[in-house]
Amino acid sequence: MKRLNVCASIIAIGLAAPSAAVAAQATPPAKPKAERLKADVEKLVSFGTRHTLSSATDPKRGIGAARKWAHSEFVKIATACNGCLQTELLERNMSGPRIPNGVNIVDVLAIKPGTMGWDHVIIIAGHIDSRVSDVMDFTQNAPGANDDGSGSALVIEAARIMSQQPQNAATIVFALLSGEEQGLMGGRLLAETAKERGWKVSAMLNNDIVGGTLGTDGRRVDNVVRVFSEGIRASEDLAGQMARRNSGGEDDGPSRSLMRYADKVAAQAYPDVTLDVFGVRRPDRFARGGDHLPALELGFPAIRYTVGVENYHHQHQDLRTENGIEYGDTIDKMDFDYLAKVTMLNVLTATALADAPPAPASATLGGAVTSNTSVTWDASPGAQRYRVYQRRADAQDWNFVRETQGTETVLEGLIVDDHFVGVSALSAKGAESTITFASLPPRR
Repeated sequence: MKRLNVCASIIAIGLAAPSAAVAAQATPPAKPKAERLKADVEKLVSFGTRHTLSSATDPKRGIGAARKWAHSEFVKIATACNGCLQTELLERNMSGPRIPNGVNIVDVLAIKPGTMGWDHVIIIAGHIDSRVSDVMDFTQNAPGANDDGSGSALVIEAARIMSQQPQNAATIVFALLSGEEQGLMGGRLLAETAKERGWKVSAMLNNDIVGGTLGTDGRRVDNVVRVFSEGIRASEDLAGQMARRNSGGEDDGPSRSLMRYADKVAAQAYPDVTLDVFGVRRPDRFARGGDHLPALELGFPAIRYTVGVENYHHQHQDLRTENGIEYGDTIDKMDFDYLAKVTMLNVLTATALADAPPAPASATLGGAVTSNTSVTWDASPGAQRYRVYQRRADAQDWNFVRETQGTETVLEGLIVDDHFVGVSALSAKGAESTITFASLPPRR
C-alpha cells in the first residue's frame, strides 16, 4: 500500500498527514529478539500437543501444562516491572460441535492498566491451542509451531517489551486464547467477558500464523504481512447496514480504519518496505476464521495479522512424509526474523493507539443542497484536539484538512455529495487515534 515519508526521529506512530507532527516517545521501544521468540515457540512445541481436549493436569504434556507455563512467563514479566502487569485466568465450561461433552476453556491474560482504566482498552491476542488433521484427535503430537505458537510467542514478547514502557492512556490486555481450533471458543470467552465487564475496546490485534515465509507452492514472502478487516460491520443490524450504505461507508467501519492505521504504522516503521501491510478487505481468509471474529460480532474493532503467504502442508496436518512432501507444523519451517518484524509492528501499533485517546464514537455530516459540508462528532475522553480529514468519493486515501479543539466544523466549498469526511482525536502530545467516518444523519 502507499508509503509515507517520515522523519527518522519519529517513533510513536499515528495516522497523521505528512505535514503534521506526530508525538514522539522519549525512548523507542526495545526491538523484539528473534532468539527469544524461537525459544518460546520451542517451549510451546515441547508440550507435545496443546489440543484443547488434551490433559489440563499433566505437568509436562498438553494444554494445561502449556497454559501454566505461559502464565508463569507473564508472572516473570510482572515481577521484572515491579508489578506493572496483572495476570488473570478467564475460565468457562463451553461446548459445541467440536466439544460435544464440554470442556473448561481457559484464557491466560496479562493486563497493563492505563490511566483511562477500562474506558480505553487495546488487546493483543494469539491462540495457544493446536491440532492435527483430525480436529478431534487430542492424543497425537500437534506441535502447532506457526499455528499458533508464533502468535503466542508474539504476545509474550510484546508483553515483555511494553512492560518496560511508561504507563499508557489505554489499558493493554495481552491474551493467550484456548479453544480456537474447536470453534473460536477462547476468542468468544474474551469478547463476552469484555462486554459483560463494560470494557470499551478500542482495538483488538489478533495474531494467528505470523511466523512463516515459505508458501505451499515454493514462493517466499518475507516482507509482507496480511491484515484482515471487516467492511460492513457484523454487529450492525439491517437498519445500521443500510445507513452505512447510504453514507458510502462500506469501506470505513472501525475495523477497516484500524487496518489503515496499522498500514501507516508499517509505512513509517519500515520505510524501506522490509515489512509491508497488505490490507485484505475481508474479515478473515476465504471460508476460514479466527479469534477476532467474536469481537467483531460484539462491535469491537478488530483485525487479524497473518503471514504474507501460507503453507497448507504445515497447517492442521499429522506429522508425516508422503511423496517426498513433509507435512506438519514444525519449528524448522519458521522464520524468526520475520516473526520479530511482525511483533514489532504489533508493539508500535498498540503503543500508538494506547498513547492516543479513543476515536470519536461517531461523527455526523450535514450540508445537503449547499456548497459547504458541516461535520459534528462526539467528544472523545482525554482528547485535547481533533483532526478533520477529507477525501474525494472516488479515492481511498485521506487528506488532512485542519485541527480544532471543538467538536464541529464547517468545510467551506466542499460539496458533501462528492466527498467523505473523517475525524480523529489527539492527545496533548499529539498521539492520534484511528479515524472515525462521518455518516449522514438517519433518514426520517
